[in-house]
Amino acid sequence: MVTRAPDAHGGLVDTFAPVIHHVALETAPADGAAAEQFWRLLGFRPVKPPPTLSDRAAWLQSGQTQIHLLWTEGPVAPPKGHAAVVLDDYDHTLARLRDAGYEVEPREEHWAAARAFVRAPGGHRVEVMAAPPDAQHA
Repeated sequence: MVTRAPDAHGGLVDTFAPVIHHVALETAPADGAAAEQFWRLLGFRPVKPPPTLSDRAAWLQSGQTQIHLLWTEGPVAPPKGHAAVVLDDYDHTLARLRDAGYEVEPREEHWAAARAFVRAPGGHRVEVMAAPPDAQHA
């Protein structure tokens, strides 16, 4: 996100607020189609990676955030590390995940909003949330 801020000489300069643009997840090529479908269930849509990367990755996007699936033989998925996604329609999306055969694990509502964990194809842990923590809980 670009904003304008005063510089040391009384002028304005463009500044950039830090934002996470993408998360790259190692994914076995054999899990690729299922992994893409999983992220589509969460509201992400495929976008074309640059031609120099198209043979080794798939990219999906929602808003300004991307998921990059990196085709890797023997991928590593951290046991507790995870991506977290705030869903537009939490209940409907969880129903679609369950209908597609995913095990959804509801978790404690630390900030009074529903949340759960689900494993994406290839083993990556993904937290799905009805709402993010507010400033008091961030």
